[in-house]
Amino acid sequence: MKSITSLNDALSALDKALDIVLLDTKLSLQEKDNRMLPLLRQKKVLAQTLEDLTYLKEHPPTPDQPCGISKYRDS
Repeated sequence: MKSITSLNDALSALDKALDIVLLDTKLSLQEKDNRMLPLLRQKKVLAQTLEDLTYLKEHPPTPDQPCGISKYRDS
């Protein structure tokens, strides 16, 4: 699935962006927190989406039934 590849690429890009913020010695801890929070939120959403798509790829829903992916989530 092309979307899974795209999500993996996006997660890698976010990891790099987080590393850049963490390693920037010019920023105070407060500034780092402010810059990292939106990136971490995006990463959480992308990771959950990737998990859902991977599950659906491995366990496709039967025809004429809702997928019910939310009941397999931990949170």
